[in-house]
Amino acid sequence: MRAERLVALLFILQRRSAATVPELAEAVGVSERTLHRDLAALREAGVPIWTETGRHGGVRLVEGWRSRLDGLTSREAVALFAMGAPRALAELGLGTAVSAAHAKVAATLPPALRDQAQLVAQRFHLDAPDWFRSEEDTAQLATVARAVWNSHRTRLGYRRDRTTVERTVDPLGLVLKAGIWYLVAGVDGTVRTYRVGRIVAAEELDEAFERPEDFDLADWWEQSSVQFERSLQRVDVRIRLSTRGYRTLPRMFDADVARAALATAGPPDAEGRRELTIGLESPEIAAGQLLALGVEVEILEPPAARAAFAEAARRMAQTHALERAPAPPAAERQPAEPSPAEPSPAQR
Repeated sequence: MRAERLVALLFILQRRSAATVPELAEAVGVSERTLHRDLAALREAGVPIWTETGRHGGVRLVEGWRSRLDGLTSREAVALFAMGAPRALAELGLGTAVSAAHAKVAATLPPALRDQAQLVAQRFHLDAPDWFRSEEDTAQLATVARAVWNSHRTRLGYRRDRTTVERTVDPLGLVLKAGIWYLVAGVDGTVRTYRVGRIVAAEELDEAFERPEDFDLADWWEQSSVQFERSLQRVDVRIRLSTRGYRTLPRMFDADVARAALATAGPPDAEGRRELTIGLESPEIAAGQLLALGVEVEILEPPAARAAFAEAARRMAQTHALERAPAPPAAERQPAEPSPAEPSPAQR
């Protein structure tokens, strides 16, 4: 992106007292002709650049002038400006901080680069939540986030089914997954996960807790997610897949589930079909998930999954039977010819 290259060029000039055009062109990976155009663009943006000829000459910035963007890479400067203040950060109470950083970058970035960064913001947008999902009430999120930052114990009122339980936890971190916030917290020597939308009350206590030195939030969440997904795999379903079904399976299921299933596959038979075992949640759910493979799959066992699959296929066939095709509109129907009158007994 040219905006990144121009900011990188600006940083190079700030670090060096002088540099030749060939040196600068090599540093940013462009031709000398392109570099001359980039230098012209910086001058037009108000950057005081001058060129000195001679043996010890080169391209320089006016002495004493700085961009005030030291410490940021070109990619960071443009990305920070373009990102704005995402809603997720605003929910954490960081919206004003991001807005302030945005304003500082906007004030120091040359106008030409600022315009190009705005183009990024206008063309890319992150919308994390899933479709057709109503927003959760996260009124306690800011309080929980503050407790996470301060490493303070927190008293929670947590809704479970139709009751509310009280827990005092050590808030270790927050995770945003598919638009839903989760609190990861230590409780009685174990680490547990709480859905923030179910926290009806939160009180940050004055008591600080010692965060485990070896706790890594990202690693713990990944391992916890894998364990959760595996806990849902309660039934081993033996299936036979066609060649096409074998290729399609990884696109139909979670990567770990599909990988484990394919590892159990036997050699293809004379028709190219392979038998393998896949771990799924229940016979009924297994049947519903495997229906997406259609005729490319045959469920061998357990019998409950095979029966559920067959029943679902039977209902689908019945629903789509040709004899049940809808009748044409009344305007398109041909009037029926009158049938001849039934002769009376005297006429027979």
